[in-house]
Amino acid sequence: MNSNYIFSSLLRISDLDKRPFEVKKLEKIKWKTGDYVVGKITNPGDDRMKIELINGRMRSFMKEDLVVGALGERYATLEATGSWREVEEDGIMHLLTGGGLLGKCTSKSVYLPNLIEIEYAGHVIRDEEVCKMDDFVAKVPYKKFELPVILLVGTSMSAGKTTVARIIVNQLKRAGLKIVAGKLTGASRFRDTLSLKDVGASHIFDFVDIGLPSSIYPREKFRKKLRQLLSQIYEIKADVAVIELGASPLEPYNGDIAFEELKDCIKCTVLCASDPYAVYGVMKSFKLRPDIVSGIATNTYAGSDLIEKLCGVKALNLIDPETAQELRRILSEKLGMSLHKMTKAF
Repeated sequence: MNSNYIFSSLLRISDLDKRPFEVKKLEKIKWKTGDYVVGKITNPGDDRMKIELINGRMRSFMKEDLVVGALGERYATLEATGSWREVEEDGIMHLLTGGGLLGKCTSKSVYLPNLIEIEYAGHVIRDEEVCKMDDFVAKVPYKKFELPVILLVGTSMSAGKTTVARIIVNQLKRAGLKIVAGKLTGASRFRDTLSLKDVGASHIFDFVDIGLPSSIYPREKFRKKLRQLLSQIYEIKADVAVIELGASPLEPYNGDIAFEELKDCIKCTVLCASDPYAVYGVMKSFKLRPDIVSGIATNTYAGSDLIEKLCGVKALNLIDPETAQELRRILSEKLGMSLHKMTKAF
């Protein structure tokens, strides 16, 4: 491994940490989403900020360290927005996620620590060609996706989707099922999908596997890439796929396209909500009726009661172990199998 660089988790599909490359500055007109670039840290931001490595670990860093990431875009409702397209002549940009998504921050929540600032040092070059995420994407023949899906969507980011996904994967694993898990939309952060493997998923996937630093991408091009990802997931031949759509389906991460591609296979939909009234908004705007509502909005009886009265859907705080039996009942009904009989004791 080349110790001159910090290799962020967006490089996990590549071999850039194992084989040599050159660094060369390019005119911005030649930049593209997914290009691998090197930046020198000019402002470490808040001392709480860390960089996510290829293996999912978080590491600290110092000013003037060189980090390798990929050009991309982020449009997070609760944290930060930014794009490589906004980078000016000085080459200053930011780590829009700890996973190495690089672009210039255009807005930020006052509650978010200052982002890591970097100065563009150049593109990663091999054989006089730009190295980009697409170069390292595994190509598989197209296959119609037919796995039963448990789908998790949210009213916004940080609504509890990944936490709930872990609980569901764990329950399915205890029932002896083979689970594949994935995050089809959002902005790069390996720890979310990695945590699903920790609790029992045999394989994990996300949009990085199809060469995207985030799922903000031209719509029909994204659909084509998504079908490639679903073909990869289908090849696993799992019993159940637990799929998360990052952020909200109404945000510019192409969640609506992912929903369209999956809808014929969805057996159970879990909506994770940050607020009871947001449940009503997503249901009405996206014409979605979830089988379960969970997440932050169900942390108290007050939130759960309001969701059930306002929206007429089942609200369960799945973090509470007392809801496990009801969760197994719903999953058994939706999947057409008895998880109660199959569940193994620890």
